[in-house]
Amino acid sequence: MYLIVVTWLTTRLADSYDEEGFSTAELLGNAALALAVIVAIWAGLSDMGAQFIDRMRGALGM
Repeated sequence: MYLIVVTWLTTRLADSYDEEGFSTAELLGNAALALAVIVAIWAGLSDMGAQFIDRMRGALGM
């Protein structure tokens, strides 16, 4: 799923630029930024999930 998102994002970014002068380094940089954003979102959601589980355990007296 993440690979599909990164591939789609880099393809869209590549389409928005003129092909002339677009280098592999730019494409890899865009992919790295997209991956960093995905990891940051995942970490945030993971932390929110852990907090939710802690709250549910507290509410249930576990």
